[in-house]
Amino acid sequence: MQGFAGYKAGMTHLVLTDDRPHSLTKGMEIAVPATIIETPPMRVVGFRLYKDTNYGKRAITEAWAGAATGEGGDLSAIEDIITKSEDNQALSLHLIASTAPKVVSGVPKKKHDLMEIKMSGEVEKDLKYAKEAFGKELKINDVIKEGDFVDVTAVTTGKGTQGPVKRWGIMIQNAKARRSGRGRHVGAIGAWTPRRVRWRVPQLGQTGYQQRTEYNKRIMKVGENGEEITPKGGFVKYGIVRNEYIVLKGSVPGPKKRFVRISHAIRPHPKLGVPEIDYISTKSQQGR
Repeated sequence: MQGFAGYKAGMTHLVLTDDRPHSLTKGMEIAVPATIIETPPMRVVGFRLYKDTNYGKRAITEAWAGAATGEGGDLSAIEDIITKSEDNQALSLHLIASTAPKVVSGVPKKKHDLMEIKMSGEVEKDLKYAKEAFGKELKINDVIKEGDFVDVTAVTTGKGTQGPVKRWGIMIQNAKARRSGRGRHVGAIGAWTPRRVRWRVPQLGQTGYQQRTEYNKRIMKVGENGEEITPKGGFVKYGIVRNEYIVLKGSVPGPKKRFVRISHAIRPHPKLGVPEIDYISTKSQQGR
């Protein structure tokens, strides 16, 4: 598996020994912000087989576990196609997993989310793994380890319709240039020709609530006991972490309770070991 999913619980800070080789504070204790993501086990509910065509990848067939759809299912159809295929390089097997939000106390939803996850790319190896994992639960430890770098994808916090100053960061006009709207608009929206407004011109519109991916987030800790990182009184607007969790260095898109997808890093990143964490703040976020 090359991905997993969880729910954003909140943020805290860590004190750790800086192990970055070219850092000015190498070997010293530093404080870094961190995000807690609760990652309950995901269930493997199906597999989907793709084939490369002149028009891109196209799904050939799929198999579903019986408990997910109320119907029986097995991997025999997928296995037959792979066995009889002359070019297995053109085939790829993807895993379909479902989340379990009902076991997360901080998330009100009960209906599971389905997520399609890429696998290694070696279809014979993936088929062997599929036979073992079909219908079973997978934990976060099966996908990532402490010290790994991952990419996180989530929907950002929605801010509704906003003007160009907040949306694009343009400069507010000075007193002599203002004619209307307190100067919170662009000085000109384009030339006489072409007689249209180009898409590059900063204008008002939807701000936030957009899917974004942030790259190269370091896994600081992977744990099973949520009491280790839950602040006194719980996370504000979330509650208590009761399942497995991960601690990511830095921030993650979206507000608390947001569904977050985690995948292996696709960009170059430093080769670092397991971080040496000296302290995780569990101070109350409510001033207690």
